[in-house]
Amino acid sequence: MLGYGMIDCVIGGQVLSAVSGGRMTVIVGIVVVAIVTWVVAAFGMRIFQMYERYAWLPQLIVLCIMMGSAGPRFDIHTPSTGSPEQVAASRLSFFSLCMSSGIAWAPSGADYYVYYPANTARWRTFLMTTIGLGFALLITLLLGIGLGTGVATIPSWSAAYDNTPGNLLAAAYDNLNGFGSFCSVIVALGVISNNIPGTYSASLAFQMLGRHGTKIPRFILTCCSVIIYTACALGGRNYLFEIFNNFLPLMGYWIVIWITIILEEDLIFMRDKDYDWTIWNDRTKLPLGIASGISFLVGWAGAIVGMDQVYYVGPIAKSVAGGCDLGIWLGIGFTCLVYPPLRALELRIVRR
Repeated sequence: MLGYGMIDCVIGGQVLSAVSGGRMTVIVGIVVVAIVTWVVAAFGMRIFQMYERYAWLPQLIVLCIMMGSAGPRFDIHTPSTGSPEQVAASRLSFFSLCMSSGIAWAPSGADYYVYYPANTARWRTFLMTTIGLGFALLITLLLGIGLGTGVATIPSWSAAYDNTPGNLLAAAYDNLNGFGSFCSVIVALGVISNNIPGTYSASLAFQMLGRHGTKIPRFILTCCSVIIYTACALGGRNYLFEIFNNFLPLMGYWIVIWITIILEEDLIFMRDKDYDWTIWNDRTKLPLGIASGISFLVGWAGAIVGMDQVYYVGPIAKSVAGGCDLGIWLGIGFTCLVYPPLRALELRIVRR
């Protein structure tokens, strides 16, 4: 969460700096994004929900304008290079990367669904989540792919991207003059909408790190979170962004393992049973977590042998068309096979 917060601040600062023609430095832009994020995230859910309820509309409008402005310059004709196996491997790796970004919200989903009525239908929650995230990701990823093709074929876009990724977003509106600058500012403010939930959830996650975490007011933890990732963004704006950009895709591995364990517990062992929410913090009644802990490590072993990242390429990933990121899928597979028998054994011995 803090890593994504840092990236959002850097991108937002870069866009604001590009729009101002350099009169506003990236440093000032980062601070602006951080302050607005802090104000909304620190003062409670009412402000947060009010902001998020309306913030999506101007974002959608400027993204549609980007489609009209930059879309005609997207390169949709140049064929993919490489053998059919290499092309398929690259596409699966890219899909896995996109999936890692989307499912990163899963661990923090309960922070917001807890405000829904307890009798909210499961299918309704599922559809709201899937459709909301699906459409948002579909639009932004397709636009990102289009801008990526332009970097390879349009010199001005290539120069903008070599400067900063934020400059590329501003360059997408370069034929709209002053109105394009206005649209770029709205895009920069859009990263705040993305940043607020992560910041809010980060403070709750800090409280979950131990029994004494809840004694620290969430407001203070929110302030600490903003200070941490703002300091990282300011100090490492020229190089730390790339490091985190390479590191954050690794988050997808542990998240899919966690999701697999949660789904198997719910669909197999808690099927047709009600959860006892009154014991959520009672250590004597909650599962020991032995089965899930071992399954998590086994799943990570599968992810490691199948990962294809900057830091490491696993043997299985390397054997597929010269490199294919299979970490997510092997992580799911290993966990899916190991957790049910281990959990059944744990229930038989520990009985909770």
